[in-house]
Amino acid sequence: MPEIADAGRTWVLSGPTSSYALHLTEAHELVHLHWGPRIALADAEALAALPWSERGASFESPLDGREEYPVEGGPRFVRPALSVRTDERRGTEWTFEAHERDGDELRLRFRDAGLAVTLHYRMRGDVVERWTTLRNEGEQPLELLRADSATWTLPERDDWRLSQLHGRWAAESRLARTPLGHGETVIGSRRGHTGHQHLPWVALDTDATEERGEVYGCALGWSGSWRIAVARLPDARVQITGGAGYDDSGLLRLTAGESFATPVFAGLWSDAGFGGASRAWHAYQRAHVVPDAEQDRPVLFNSWEATYFDISEEQQATLARRAAAIGVELFVVDDGWFGARTGDHAGLGDWQPNPDRFPNGLKPLADYVRALGMQFGIWVEPEMVNPDSDLYRAHPDWVQFQPGRKRTEFRNQLMLNLAREDVQEYLWEQLDGLLSSAPIDYVKWDFNRCFTDAGWPDDPYPQRLWVDHVRALYGLLDRLRAAHPGVAFESCSGGGGRVDLGIMSRTDQVWTSDNTDPLDRLDIQHGFSQIHPARVMAAWVTDSPNTQLNGRVSSLRFRFVSAMAGVLGVGGDLAEWSEEELAEARRWVDCYKDIRTLVQQGDLYRLRPPAGGLSAVQYVLGDETVVLAWLQAQRFGEPVPALRLRGLDPTASYECRETGEIHRGAVLLHHGMRTGLRGDLDATVIRLRRI
Repeated sequence: MPEIADAGRTWVLSGPTSSYALHLTEAHELVHLHWGPRIALADAEALAALPWSERGASFESPLDGREEYPVEGGPRFVRPALSVRTDERRGTEWTFEAHERDGDELRLRFRDAGLAVTLHYRMRGDVVERWTTLRNEGEQPLELLRADSATWTLPERDDWRLSQLHGRWAAESRLARTPLGHGETVIGSRRGHTGHQHLPWVALDTDATEERGEVYGCALGWSGSWRIAVARLPDARVQITGGAGYDDSGLLRLTAGESFATPVFAGLWSDAGFGGASRAWHAYQRAHVVPDAEQDRPVLFNSWEATYFDISEEQQATLARRAAAIGVELFVVDDGWFGARTGDHAGLGDWQPNPDRFPNGLKPLADYVRALGMQFGIWVEPEMVNPDSDLYRAHPDWVQFQPGRKRTEFRNQLMLNLAREDVQEYLWEQLDGLLSSAPIDYVKWDFNRCFTDAGWPDDPYPQRLWVDHVRALYGLLDRLRAAHPGVAFESCSGGGGRVDLGIMSRTDQVWTSDNTDPLDRLDIQHGFSQIHPARVMAAWVTDSPNTQLNGRVSSLRFRFVSAMAGVLGVGGDLAEWSEEELAEARRWVDCYKDIRTLVQQGDLYRLRPPAGGLSAVQYVLGDETVVLAWLQAQRFGEPVPALRLRGLDPTASYECRETGEIHRGAVLLHHGMRTGLRGDLDATVIRLRRI
């Protein structure tokens, strides 16, 4: 159970295995004391009593590398977490006012004239949630040039190593581990959304392995532009600062009485290696972030790759019958059902069913799908508009644009200015009406372009749209979920372009990547699993050859086992699948349903990374475990290597359902692996139960 201990000016937050400690000096300087193994309040007070170094005289600051939340101004040279400007001055010179405890939350209150600053701390298991609230309690406006959520301080160590997830469209979430150089390493997005290029997560270690060693990790919950800066300071300390916005050109202007709460920047210390850190992150998200995470997600079929824009009610009904026959539980109509949407050139913004394709609306198809025993879902992209749409013709000023400049189009679409209240209300009316018009159970919410001409000519502080767009998105999702509690939402942004703790707190799953090639997906899913759980990781089985990306040929078996590592979906053209393929698909769907709770709710162990030969993951829940293994290639007649399983009771016996073998203690799978994997691009599922 998380707890808070305090001695007036020293505070310790503790979880099951770790503690986080900070101290307020007599000079009102808030300093970091400890983040790591669990300690007592007396230990923290002893740390607070240690003398400070005065090295470097006027060329160094004793605060740098020690301060809990560095502000701009005063004796500081590190990157400030807070930068504030008024008409008269810039910087912050704050004093401590009070601390408060509210359940498992600690609040530390500071003031600089009319600016009230509150630092928030909350322990969730071993994850520390931190965020900052800024309120203008004066009469003059305040401009927030930079307002980061938190600064994390790591101990003095040599040879720090940085882990991050990088990529691009169709190649997201690829793991990179490199030595941390001197100076700053900065990752982020200046695109208006989380982005394909980096997930807002970093991890640092010195010598950790998959299952041993200390790992420090930080993850930001923000779905707009963001920045995380990892600084290796001259004294070998490391500080990690992060928050909304990419640069320091201005976030918001706060008038009298206005406030801004930064997104949560969560941190985790683990001494169980990268795998232990991942399992802690996964448990945290299932318990405290993802809505209804205890409910398993259904197997879905999505019509996009089967039909693209050429859809009709009759054609969708045919696909629905085939989907139901293989055991699909959720049928989703993708792009092309609304407005003049016969291609990507028109219709975005007009969220009414196309009368030629759905003459009686979506309800007849939804009722038919429900009668087949499935739920019904649709695709939307509410934040966008095509110039060829009724909405744009009526309200050309509703988009982001710079006066006197060309309005840049990507995918023939522009970005609505969601920061405008009239745009928010329009989208609420459209989407609420849509969800009320038919029995809709699921919405795939897409976002297929980045900010470009981020202007708002009529607003006195137009750059606020970068923050207010995201706040409005969150507000719209919250409002829709409250009005339609039975509807599940998936976050999509051309694949994994909007994946972060902020959007995950409002959606039930995320679309991991537009790349559905099952071999590429192993690397994407390996990186994704470093921070996010299988419970939110949507993965599809699509056609072979993979016509979307690379033309690779793969077996239905390999495609299914690859997608079964997350939330299973089917996206191939079932109308073209043979009876043999449909029968095999039914067997794999049944197999997934048998192991689904293990995959979506269990503890993940990455047994072998996808490095060209054998790769495998294991899920453990209670007395059961399942292994998904993929043989990418075999050379020179080399045998399939054995796998030693993890997370099991070393004193117990386990029966393998596939072979009938009885294993004791630390299970070593060998015979089952050899018989289950027979060549290149092959895959297998192995299930064991404690006996």
